[in-house]
Amino acid sequence: MHVQPYLFFEGRCEEALDFYRRTLGAEVGMMMRFKDSPDPCPEGAIPPGSEDKVMHAAFQVGDSVLFASDGGCSGTPGTQGFGLSLTVKDAAEADRVYAALGDGGRVVMPIGKTFFSPRFGMVADRFGVTWMVIVPA
Repeated sequence: MHVQPYLFFEGRCEEALDFYRRTLGAEVGMMMRFKDSPDPCPEGAIPPGSEDKVMHAAFQVGDSVLFASDGGCSGTPGTQGFGLSLTVKDAAEADRVYAALGDGGRVVMPIGKTFFSPRFGMVADRFGVTWMVIVPA
């Protein structure tokens, strides 16, 4: 069994992928738009004019592969109830990544020393994805 994170950006997927390329060095392995699907989208699945939006993408951050989509292209991404934990090598990298992810987002927990890590913080990025940045103890 394998659990694969799948993020829905409801119309902002391509923007999110560009953001993760810049902030995390993400590499997009594949991306398919709704218009490129071998089968047409079911009637009403996406709003008219959304054919160029991302139906499915796979991107790699470090050793992890995540999936992403524009979903139903509603314009209101909702990513409550989970977060992604990002393990980095040292405090300097933690500070850099935390600040980059937080640009246009919001602080959930300020980055600092904790009883379980020399550097840990939580930030919700501009797309609403919560990231837990941690340096192993």
